[in-house]
Amino acid sequence: MAAINSAKKRHYMHTRDELDRSGVVVDWLDACRSGQLNALLNLYEERATLICDCDGINLAGRNSIAIYWKSKLESKSVSAFTLDGMILTGDEIQVDCQGCKGKPVRVHFRFSPLGKILHTRFGPLPCSV
Repeated sequence: MAAINSAKKRHYMHTRDELDRSGVVVDWLDACRSGQLNALLNLYEERATLICDCDGINLAGRNSIAIYWKSKLESKSVSAFTLDGMILTGDEIQVDCQGCKGKPVRVHFRFSPLGKILHTRFGPLPCSV
C-alpha cells in the first residue's frame, strides 16, 4: 500500500511540475504580447540559450537574449504571440503560436530545475502534407 501511495505522490509532483512549466509558458506569451521586456527576461535562467532557426541566430546568456528580444518586441505585429497550441513532450513544452511577424512558429521550451526557461528554440511550423 505504501508503494502505491508513493507512486501516486510522485505522479502528482510530476503533474504539478508540468503545470508550473505550462504557467511559465503562458507568462512568457503574456510578456511578449504586452511588450514587457523585463518580465520576459525574468522568466529566463541567467545561462539560458536561444536558437532561432527563422533568423539563423544562436544566443547564450540573458544579456544576449535581452538584446534579441528588445528589437523583436518593439517591432512585433498585432497578432504576435497568439497561442495556437501547447503540447508537453517529455522534458519540453512545444508551443505553436504566431511569431513576432505574425507568422506561425513552433517554439520548444526546456526548463531548469528551478522552473526558469533554460532553452528556447524557434522555427517555422513544419508543412503538413
